[in-house]
Amino acid sequence: MNLFLFGCLCFILACSPHDPNKETVSMTTIELPEPQRSGEISVEESLQQRRSVREYASTPLSLEEIGQLAWSAQGITDPARSFRTAPSAGATFPMELFFLISDAGDFTEGVYRYRNENHSLEQVIEGDLRHDLYRAALQQDAITNAPVVLVITGVLSRIEPRYRDRAMRYMYMEAGHVAQNVYLQSVPLDIGTVVIGAFSDDGVSDVLQLDDGEYPLYIMPIGKLR
Repeated sequence: MNLFLFGCLCFILACSPHDPNKETVSMTTIELPEPQRSGEISVEESLQQRRSVREYASTPLSLEEIGQLAWSAQGITDPARSFRTAPSAGATFPMELFFLISDAGDFTEGVYRYRNENHSLEQVIEGDLRHDLYRAALQQDAITNAPVVLVITGVLSRIEPRYRDRAMRYMYMEAGHVAQNVYLQSVPLDIGTVVIGAFSDDGVSDVLQLDDGEYPLYIMPIGKLR
């Protein structure tokens, strides 16, 4: 190796930040079932029935149900152009989805990131972190009542170069589009959810071990209707 390049590599490794307390796991990828693209309940019926729900049955969500909700939020509907179920300013796609899932059914306890390019979930943290999230979100009981909690985040660097001062505004708008999709998809699945926006940004970022420049935007507890 060229001595100059070797020296640069050593410098980068020496200066790279390392958090000894940050838990790392061998990544587990779960392939999700193919999402349904038609159903028996119309959009109009979903709009009529949509409500915020804060109490849930103890029944775990299935792989199919979580996959369908993930697809409704950020599924790819046009692979050639990567267009998704929710509109995105300039097709910059800053949104990311994290599912906190309790130890039940098809999953082990942990935090899973949705990978829409192959419609799968990738485990990024082990353990049930709902209580940690509950503390970071002003101790709202819906978070610990739900078997699954969705956290929607935004990566500002994907949208800021194009929209500059308006980038954060557009990212907030997109989070709203995503959340409404989840609400509407929940109706035919007999699932309840609620959007939570009151939380400590730093607290939620610490729970999910988010990188700098990735911001928590919404928390959505999810569970079967009681």
